[in-house]
Amino acid sequence: MKSQIVALRRPDSPSAEVLPLPPAAVRRRAPWLRPLIQRLLPGLCGIVLLLMVWQMAAIWSSGFPGPWTTWQAAVTLFADPFYNGGPNDRGIGWNVLASLQRVAVGFGLAALVGIPAGFLLGRYRFLASMCNPIIALLRPVSPLAWLPIGLLLFQRAEPASSWTIFICSVWPMVINTAEGVQRIPQDYLNVARVLNLSEWTVMRKILFPAVLPAMLTGVRLSVGIAWLVIVAAEMLTGGLGIGFWIWNEWNNLNVENILVAIVIIGVVGLLLEQALMLLARRFSWENR
Repeated sequence: MKSQIVALRRPDSPSAEVLPLPPAAVRRRAPWLRPLIQRLLPGLCGIVLLLMVWQMAAIWSSGFPGPWTTWQAAVTLFADPFYNGGPNDRGIGWNVLASLQRVAVGFGLAALVGIPAGFLLGRYRFLASMCNPIIALLRPVSPLAWLPIGLLLFQRAEPASSWTIFICSVWPMVINTAEGVQRIPQDYLNVARVLNLSEWTVMRKILFPAVLPAMLTGVRLSVGIAWLVIVAAEMLTGGLGIGFWIWNEWNNLNVENILVAIVIIGVVGLLLEQALMLLARRFSWENR
Protein backbone atom coordinates (compact mmCIF):
# COMPACT_ATOMS: atom_id res chain seq x y z
CA MET A 1 0.00 0.00 0.00
CA LYS A 2 1.38 3.38 -0.98
CA SER A 3 2.36 5.78 1.76
CA GLN A 4 0.19 8.81 2.22
CA ILE A 5 1.87 12.15 1.42
CA VAL A 6 0.93 15.29 3.26
CA ALA A 7 2.25 18.73 2.17
CA LEU A 8 2.78 21.29 4.94
CA ARG A 9 3.35 24.95 3.91
CA ARG A 10 5.24 27.19 6.33
CA PRO A 11 4.00 30.75 6.69
CA ASP A 12 7.46 32.27 6.13
CA SER A 13 8.49 30.10 3.15
CA PRO A 14 6.89 29.77 -0.26
CA SER A 15 8.16 26.20 -0.61
CA ALA A 16 6.42 23.21 0.89
CA GLU A 17 7.99 20.46 2.93
CA VAL A 18 6.83 16.93 2.14
CA LEU A 19 6.50 14.61 5.12
CA PRO A 20 5.79 10.90 4.51
CA LEU A 21 3.20 9.28 6.80
CA PRO A 22 3.00 5.56 7.64
CA PRO A 23 0.46 3.54 5.67
CA ALA A 24 -2.98 3.33 7.25
CA ALA A 25 -3.91 -0.06 8.59
CA VAL A 26 -7.01 -1.54 6.93
CA ARG A 27 -8.85 -4.34 8.70
CA ARG A 28 -10.15 -7.01 6.43
CA ARG A 29 -12.44 -9.81 7.50
CA ALA A 30 -11.78 -13.34 6.42
CA PRO A 31 -13.74 -14.03 3.21
CA TRP A 32 -15.08 -17.32 4.58
CA LEU A 33 -16.31 -15.92 7.90
CA ARG A 34 -19.51 -14.26 6.74
CA PRO A 35 -20.84 -17.23 4.69
CA LEU A 36 -20.06 -19.53 7.61
CA ILE A 37 -21.98 -17.31 10.02
CA GLN A 38 -24.92 -17.04 7.62
CA ARG A 39 -25.02 -20.81 7.32
CA LEU A 40 -24.67 -21.73 10.99
CA LEU A 41 -26.59 -18.92 12.66
CA PRO A 42 -30.14 -20.03 11.64
CA GLY A 43 -29.47 -23.57 12.82
CA LEU A 44 -28.07 -22.40 16.13
CA CYS A 45 -31.09 -20.15 16.66
CA GLY A 46 -33.38 -23.10 15.98
CA ILE A 47 -31.54 -25.27 18.51
CA VAL A 48 -31.69 -22.52 21.13
CA LEU A 49 -35.42 -22.11 20.51
CA LEU A 50 -35.94 -25.86 20.87
CA LEU A 51 -34.03 -25.91 24.17
CA MET A 52 -36.10 -23.00 25.48
CA VAL A 53 -39.39 -24.73 24.62
CA TRP A 54 -38.05 -27.94 26.13
CA GLN A 55 -37.12 -26.18 29.35
CA MET A 56 -40.53 -24.50 29.60
CA ALA A 57 -42.24 -27.86 29.09
CA ALA A 58 -40.08 -29.32 31.88
CA ILE A 59 -41.07 -26.46 34.21
CA TRP A 60 -44.79 -26.74 33.53
CA SER A 61 -44.97 -30.55 33.57
CA SER A 62 -43.96 -32.43 36.69
CA GLY A 63 -41.72 -35.39 36.06
CA PHE A 64 -40.63 -34.28 32.58
CA PRO A 65 -36.83 -33.92 32.49
CA GLY A 66 -35.20 -30.75 31.23
CA PRO A 67 -32.21 -30.39 28.91
CA TRP A 68 -29.61 -30.41 31.69
CA THR A 69 -31.01 -33.55 33.33
CA THR A 70 -31.14 -35.26 29.95
CA TRP A 71 -27.55 -34.22 29.24
CA GLN A 72 -26.39 -35.80 32.49
CA ALA A 73 -28.21 -39.02 31.58
CA ALA A 74 -26.56 -38.97 28.14
CA VAL A 75 -23.12 -38.60 29.72
CA THR A 76 -23.83 -41.64 31.87
CA LEU A 77 -25.09 -43.69 28.92
CA PHE A 78 -22.18 -42.86 26.64
CA ALA A 79 -19.60 -43.44 29.33
CA ASP A 80 -19.81 -47.14 28.42
CA PRO A 81 -22.20 -47.63 25.47
CA PHE A 82 -21.03 -51.17 24.69
CA TYR A 83 -21.22 -52.86 28.07
CA ASN A 84 -22.70 -56.35 28.20
CA GLY A 85 -24.52 -57.30 31.38
CA GLY A 86 -26.57 -60.16 29.98
CA PRO A 87 -29.19 -60.83 27.29
CA ASN A 88 -31.48 -58.00 28.38
CA ASP A 89 -28.85 -55.68 29.84
CA ARG A 90 -26.64 -54.24 27.12
CA GLY A 91 -25.40 -50.77 26.34
CA ILE A 92 -27.18 -48.45 23.98
CA GLY A 93 -24.46 -48.94 21.36
CA TRP A 94 -25.32 -52.62 20.98
CA ASN A 95 -29.01 -51.76 20.66
CA VAL A 96 -28.36 -49.22 17.89
CA LEU A 97 -26.16 -51.70 16.01
CA ALA A 98 -28.83 -54.41 16.29
CA SER A 99 -31.45 -52.04 14.86
CA LEU A 100 -29.12 -51.03 12.02
CA GLN A 101 -28.54 -54.70 11.23
CA ARG A 102 -32.28 -55.34 10.92
CA VAL A 103 -32.66 -52.23 8.78
CA ALA A 104 -29.83 -53.41 6.51
CA VAL A 105 -31.48 -56.81 5.99
CA GLY A 106 -34.97 -55.49 5.34
CA PHE A 107 -33.79 -52.55 3.26
CA GLY A 108 -31.42 -54.72 1.24
CA LEU A 109 -34.21 -57.14 0.37
CA ALA A 110 -36.45 -54.22 -0.57
CA ALA A 111 -33.75 -52.86 -2.91
CA LEU A 112 -33.23 -56.26 -4.53
CA VAL A 113 -36.96 -56.54 -5.23
CA GLY A 114 -38.06 -52.93 -5.65
CA ILE A 115 -35.48 -51.62 -8.14
CA PRO A 116 -35.86 -54.43 -10.72
CA ALA A 117 -39.64 -54.31 -10.27
CA GLY A 118 -39.58 -50.57 -10.92
CA PHE A 119 -37.63 -51.10 -14.13
CA LEU A 120 -40.13 -53.68 -15.33
CA LEU A 121 -43.17 -51.58 -14.45
CA GLY A 122 -41.71 -48.55 -16.19
CA ARG A 123 -40.68 -50.53 -19.26
CA TYR A 124 -43.86 -52.54 -19.85
CA ARG A 125 -47.18 -50.73 -19.74
CA PHE A 126 -49.20 -53.92 -19.25
CA LEU A 127 -47.31 -54.81 -16.07
CA ALA A 128 -47.73 -51.27 -14.79
CA SER A 129 -51.49 -51.34 -15.39
CA MET A 130 -51.70 -54.70 -13.66
CA CYS A 131 -49.64 -53.78 -10.57
CA ASN A 132 -50.61 -50.14 -10.00
CA PRO A 133 -53.89 -51.01 -8.20
CA ILE A 134 -52.04 -53.43 -5.93
CA ILE A 135 -49.38 -50.83 -5.08
CA ALA A 136 -52.02 -48.17 -4.45
CA LEU A 137 -53.85 -50.56 -2.11
CA LEU A 138 -50.88 -51.84 -0.09
CA ARG A 139 -48.67 -48.74 0.11
CA PRO A 140 -50.77 -46.77 2.67
CA VAL A 141 -51.03 -49.71 5.09
CA SER A 142 -49.55 -48.95 8.52
CA PRO A 143 -46.29 -50.76 9.40
CA LEU A 144 -47.81 -52.15 12.59
CA ALA A 145 -50.50 -53.87 10.52
CA TRP A 146 -47.82 -55.88 8.68
CA LEU A 147 -46.07 -57.08 11.83
CA PRO A 148 -48.68 -59.69 12.87
CA ILE A 149 -48.59 -61.08 9.33
CA GLY A 150 -44.83 -61.50 9.62
CA LEU A 151 -45.15 -63.18 13.01
CA LEU A 152 -47.71 -65.58 11.57
CA LEU A 153 -45.61 -66.39 8.52
CA PHE A 154 -42.20 -66.77 10.18
CA GLN A 155 -43.22 -67.74 13.73
CA ARG A 156 -40.30 -65.68 15.09
CA ALA A 157 -39.73 -62.07 15.93
CA GLU A 158 -36.44 -61.58 14.07
CA PRO A 159 -37.62 -62.36 10.51
CA ALA A 160 -40.91 -60.61 11.26
CA SER A 161 -39.13 -57.30 11.92
CA SER A 162 -37.13 -57.56 8.70
CA TRP A 163 -40.31 -58.47 6.82
CA THR A 164 -42.05 -55.37 8.14
CA ILE A 165 -39.16 -53.16 7.03
CA PHE A 166 -39.15 -54.83 3.62
CA ILE A 167 -42.85 -54.45 2.89
CA CYS A 168 -42.92 -50.80 4.02
CA SER A 169 -39.73 -49.57 2.32
CA VAL A 170 -40.10 -51.31 -1.03
CA TRP A 171 -42.79 -49.00 -2.43
CA PRO A 172 -40.79 -45.75 -2.82
CA MET A 173 -38.11 -47.59 -4.77
CA VAL A 174 -40.67 -49.23 -7.05
CA ILE A 175 -42.58 -46.00 -7.71
CA ASN A 176 -39.57 -43.70 -8.22
CA THR A 177 -37.73 -46.17 -10.45
CA ALA A 178 -40.82 -46.77 -12.58
CA GLU A 179 -41.46 -43.04 -12.98
CA GLY A 180 -37.82 -42.50 -13.91
CA VAL A 181 -38.06 -45.12 -16.65
CA GLN A 182 -41.29 -43.63 -17.98
CA ARG A 183 -39.74 -40.15 -18.22
CA ILE A 184 -36.90 -41.27 -20.48
CA PRO A 185 -37.20 -39.50 -23.87
CA GLN A 186 -38.68 -41.73 -26.53
CA ASP A 187 -35.85 -40.78 -28.88
CA TYR A 188 -33.42 -42.84 -26.80
CA LEU A 189 -35.56 -45.94 -27.18
CA ASN A 190 -36.10 -45.28 -30.88
CA VAL A 191 -32.33 -45.17 -31.43
CA ALA A 192 -31.98 -48.44 -29.53
CA ARG A 193 -34.66 -49.99 -31.72
CA VAL A 194 -32.94 -48.80 -34.88
CA LEU A 195 -29.63 -50.22 -33.71
CA ASN A 196 -31.40 -53.50 -32.88
CA LEU A 197 -30.06 -53.55 -29.32
CA SER A 198 -31.04 -56.36 -27.01
CA GLU A 199 -33.31 -55.71 -24.03
CA TRP A 200 -30.43 -56.30 -21.62
CA THR A 201 -28.28 -53.77 -23.48
CA VAL A 202 -31.11 -51.25 -23.40
CA MET A 203 -31.46 -51.75 -19.65
CA ARG A 204 -27.73 -51.48 -19.02
CA LYS A 205 -26.69 -48.74 -21.43
CA ILE A 206 -29.78 -46.51 -21.67
CA LEU A 207 -32.27 -47.06 -18.88
CA PHE A 208 -29.97 -47.48 -15.90
CA PRO A 209 -27.82 -44.32 -16.41
CA ALA A 210 -30.92 -42.19 -17.11
CA VAL A 211 -32.96 -43.58 -14.20
CA LEU A 212 -30.17 -43.53 -11.61
CA PRO A 213 -31.01 -40.11 -10.04
CA ALA A 214 -34.71 -40.99 -9.64
CA MET A 215 -33.81 -44.42 -8.34
CA LEU A 216 -31.49 -42.95 -5.70
CA THR A 217 -34.28 -40.61 -4.60
CA GLY A 218 -36.48 -43.63 -3.97
CA VAL A 219 -33.65 -45.32 -2.08
CA ARG A 220 -33.26 -42.23 0.13
CA LEU A 221 -36.96 -42.18 0.95
CA SER A 222 -36.98 -45.91 1.62
CA VAL A 223 -34.12 -45.85 4.11
CA GLY A 224 -35.91 -43.15 6.11
CA ILE A 225 -39.06 -45.26 6.21
CA ALA A 226 -37.06 -48.33 7.19
CA TRP A 227 -35.47 -46.52 10.13
CA LEU A 228 -38.89 -45.28 11.28
CA VAL A 229 -40.46 -48.72 11.04
CA ILE A 230 -37.82 -50.60 12.99
CA VAL A 231 -38.39 -48.59 16.17
CA ALA A 232 -42.11 -49.37 16.20
CA ALA A 233 -41.54 -53.03 15.29
CA GLU A 234 -38.96 -53.60 18.02
CA MET A 235 -41.28 -52.16 20.66
CA LEU A 236 -43.70 -55.01 19.94
CA THR A 237 -41.31 -57.87 19.17
CA GLY A 238 -38.80 -57.27 21.99
CA GLY A 239 -35.20 -58.42 22.00
CA LEU A 240 -32.11 -56.36 21.36
CA GLY A 241 -32.76 -53.05 19.57
CA ILE A 242 -33.30 -49.36 20.14
CA GLY A 243 -37.10 -49.72 20.01
CA PHE A 244 -37.22 -52.37 22.72
CA TRP A 245 -34.65 -50.39 24.72
CA ILE A 246 -36.97 -47.36 24.71
CA TRP A 247 -39.91 -49.50 25.84
CA ASN A 248 -37.81 -51.07 28.58
CA GLU A 249 -36.69 -47.65 29.82
CA TRP A 250 -40.32 -46.53 29.91
CA ASN A 251 -41.20 -49.50 32.09
CA ASN A 252 -38.37 -48.44 34.41
CA LEU A 253 -39.58 -44.79 34.32
CA ASN A 254 -36.26 -43.53 32.94
CA VAL A 255 -37.68 -40.72 30.85
CA GLU A 256 -34.26 -39.08 30.49
CA ASN A 257 -32.93 -42.14 28.69
CA ILE A 258 -35.95 -42.13 26.38
CA LEU A 259 -35.19 -38.55 25.35
CA VAL A 260 -31.57 -39.48 24.74
CA ALA A 261 -32.71 -42.38 22.56
CA ILE A 262 -34.99 -40.03 20.58
CA VAL A 263 -32.01 -37.79 19.83
CA ILE A 264 -29.93 -40.82 18.81
CA ILE A 265 -32.67 -42.03 16.47
CA GLY A 266 -32.87 -38.60 14.87
CA VAL A 267 -29.11 -38.31 14.44
CA VAL A 268 -28.76 -41.78 12.92
CA GLY A 269 -31.67 -41.19 10.55
CA LEU A 270 -30.19 -37.84 9.54
CA LEU A 271 -26.79 -39.39 8.83
CA LEU A 272 -28.33 -42.14 6.71
CA GLU A 273 -30.37 -39.67 4.69
CA GLN A 274 -27.48 -37.24 4.21
CA ALA A 275 -25.21 -40.05 3.03
CA LEU A 276 -27.73 -41.09 0.40
CA MET A 277 -28.31 -37.47 -0.63
CA LEU A 278 -24.57 -37.08 -1.25
CA LEU A 279 -24.66 -40.25 -3.31
CA ALA A 280 -27.63 -38.94 -5.29
CA ARG A 281 -25.85 -35.64 -5.99
CA ARG A 282 -22.78 -37.55 -7.12
CA PHE A 283 -24.78 -39.31 -9.84
CA SER A 284 -27.07 -36.42 -10.81
CA TRP A 285 -26.95 -35.05 -14.33
CA GLU A 286 -25.89 -31.59 -13.10
CA ASN A 287 -22.64 -32.98 -11.70
CA ARG A 288 -21.68 -35.05 -14.71
